[in-house]
Amino acid sequence: MKKISYIFDISHRTRSRSTKFEPCRLCSCLFAFFFLLLFAACTETVSDAKQEAEQPHIYPDYIGVTIPVNIAPLCFNMVDEMALCIDAVIADHHGHYLHSQGEESVNFDLDDWHTLLGQNRGDSLSVTVSAKYADGWHTYHPFSIYVSPDSIDYGICYRLIEPGYEVWSKMGIYERDLSSFDERPLIENTQFEGCVNCHSFNRGNPADMSLHVRGPHGATLLRQNNGPITAYNTKTDQTLGFCVYPYWHPSGRYIAYSTNATSQLFHSANHNRIEVFDTASDLQVYDVDKNELLLSPLLKQDSVYETFPVFSSDGRSLFFCAAQALHEGSHQLDSIHYNLCRIDFDPTTGKFGSRIDTIVDAKTQRKSVSFPRPSYDGRFLCYTLADYGQFSIWHHEADLYLLDLSTGQSRPMAEANSEDTESFHNWSTNSRWIVFSSRRDDGLFTRLYFCHVDAKGIISKAFMLPQRNPRRFYRERFLSFNVPDFIISPTRFDSHKASRIINDKSRKDFGVRQVPM
Repeated sequence: MKKISYIFDISHRTRSRSTKFEPCRLCSCLFAFFFLLLFAACTETVSDAKQEAEQPHIYPDYIGVTIPVNIAPLCFNMVDEMALCIDAVIADHHGHYLHSQGEESVNFDLDDWHTLLGQNRGDSLSVTVSAKYADGWHTYHPFSIYVSPDSIDYGICYRLIEPGYEVWSKMGIYERDLSSFDERPLIENTQFEGCVNCHSFNRGNPADMSLHVRGPHGATLLRQNNGPITAYNTKTDQTLGFCVYPYWHPSGRYIAYSTNATSQLFHSANHNRIEVFDTASDLQVYDVDKNELLLSPLLKQDSVYETFPVFSSDGRSLFFCAAQALHEGSHQLDSIHYNLCRIDFDPTTGKFGSRIDTIVDAKTQRKSVSFPRPSYDGRFLCYTLADYGQFSIWHHEADLYLLDLSTGQSRPMAEANSEDTESFHNWSTNSRWIVFSSRRDDGLFTRLYFCHVDAKGIISKAFMLPQRNPRRFYRERFLSFNVPDFIISPTRFDSHKASRIINDKSRKDFGVRQVPM
């Protein structure tokens, strides 16, 4: 059954209709005839429906969510999969209605959807769902969706990767337009041998971009001010290895990196399947203008694992995670607890402060912090808290926490968290939305969710990244969404040119400068 959506304006007694159908393969003279047949087969009046007191069980769960005014349509399925047909009517308080009906899912017309959301910015919509089963139609109690006046960025970038344990398999970095369902690859490792990861942008601006490649063609690709892409060798004789986990300084002049000596093992008796851990790690800041890694002895201590550096919103501090290193020969990974720390940074001179402050003392709670991300307005910092370690994406107990930087108080983001893993996350450029990866669907694949955070730190219920037919989409795509980050515009990344640069052996080396305390 094809899908048809309508938007009604009762006050003007007008109606617009849009249809979605497969391209006709028959000759043009039969097109109109088959269109009429499709139209007749696609619509069915909801009649003699049993009125249910409960709200519908839909997938994804969009009941009571807060959404951006410019988000793609929230298409959904019935959870039980026994429905023969699904019907949905979205109504506002001004007499406008949006209607969709389909066999597997409802799929609202893109233009009509955005029109309705634009008319109801800062207001709620009422959604009435009916489903036809073998015994007839059932109409469920309506639920609401709140349309936030806060818009969301143009799109997001993420890595798609199989949820396995290989060194690498087929993967790529992709961008998705959040106002539609358009997705395109930036680069895929079918274009070279290796792994792509650690993509980062300066506050969502793809004009400043860092992308890491591992494997036989290892390199870090850098682009500044929409200039040419340059491949760098970031490993030096004074650092542990290649630079990873990048985070741009708001000025665009610096990039904070860590270098990590990483291992993994499998648990023989543990609810977590795999453990990824560092055996050594340090921090450094790259001066893009001078092509120098700035090294500080405070951030390069053999007795401490330092990782996940991020600049504060004003660029005058560096947040990071730090834990006491294991004694040589020790394998007690559950004793590694990372705190959230901070050190001053002077963007004029490139010098670091003389002391390290502990912002969140997770060790005393026998917990561990990973993935700190400050909001761009300087108000909050979101981080992941797990029982131990720093690679929390396989920790089922991992949850998101919100730190109020003005008070120093943290609280769990209960409105966004689930009973399974919440891990990597990033802020929108207006600091009102968070995108994060979660395994709440099945405990195996990470999917992307969003939640709204207002200026007071009030968090809305999380909602899943919209897809045209969500159940079919996720059943057919056996890939995890990894390291999501917002972008304010299309990346305009030339994958063919990038692959030629990657496959070329030439690399530009990083310089090194020791920064005195």
